[in-house]
Formats: sequence, C-alpha cells, structure tokens
Amino acid sequence: MDSETFERSRTVTWDDPLPPLEASAGLSGLDYLRGLIAGEYPPPPIARLLGFEIVEANEGEAIFECEPGEYHYNPLGTVHGGLACTLLDTVVGCAAHTTLAKGVGYTSIDLNVSYLRPILATSGTLRAIGRVVKPGQRVIFAEGVLQDAAGRPLATATSSLLVLQR
Repeated sequence: MDSETFERSRTVTWDDPLPPLEASAGLSGLDYLRGLIAGEYPPPPIARLLGFEIVEANEGEAIFECEPGEYHYNPLGTVHGGLACTLLDTVVGCAAHTTLAKGVGYTSIDLNVSYLRPILATSGTLRAIGRVVKPGQRVIFAEGVLQDAAGRPLATATSSLLVLQR
C-alpha cells in the first residue's frame, strides 16, 4: 500500500502562554476563566493541541466542549482515552479554580477516571462538565462527566486538588 494515500495532516498554532499566566495572577479564578471565554486571553496551548475550549464558568463549575476527530484515534479506531482523561482533568481543575481568590492556584493531587463508552469521531460535540463537590482552603474535591452529543455519559472522574497560596 502507498502510505501517502492515507496520510493526513493537522497544523497546530498557539499563543505564548506567559502573558495570560501573568495576567491571571491579578484575577480570581472565576474572573480569569470568564476572560478566556470572552476572548480577553488566548486559550492555553493544550486546548489548541487537542481541540477543546471552555464554554462556561460559574462558581464551582466549568464546562468545556470538543469536536472529536480521527486525529484523536488510538490504534483500535476509537478516540484515545487520553482525550477523555485530559478533558476531565481540565474541567475538574477549572471548576476548582472558579472558587479561588486572586493569587491562589491549585494542582491535582489525584484523578480517577472511569470509561463508560467508546468515543468516535462521529460521537458529535463532546461536553465535559466539572463541579466542585467540596470547596476548601487546603484541598478541593471535584467531579466531572464527559458526555456525547446526545447527553450520554462517556466517562466520569473524581479528583482532589491541592490549593497553592502564591
């Protein structure tokens, strides 16, 4: 077989991540995420690489969407579980971020993902919803669900996140 017959390409561009990071230091987590939604700050490089975007942020909640494509496929012909995991890690982290005051950050302590259904390029727009279960000054607990275009759950996650004072 001629491999050129099957080749595809995708070009990824991104913005310098340092200016938005510096700007975020003077904003609450919720204000920063809402600035991302409004286009005041460019998305982080990982969002451009994997093709997802934040669409909503409220106190204790973050929602991202993603169009799955064949460039997300694993050798078995389904979307790689790493996309689901990354989306869930992102929404639980951003949900936690919405509860933080300016100058306060976070990092994941753990992430537990359960895969419920396969994801295909034909699954439609994926919607990842993260919610804080228990806010805290030292540790935040959050959960997330990844849904297909019909609202069926594809994967779920729980996470605990360490609050970092700057």
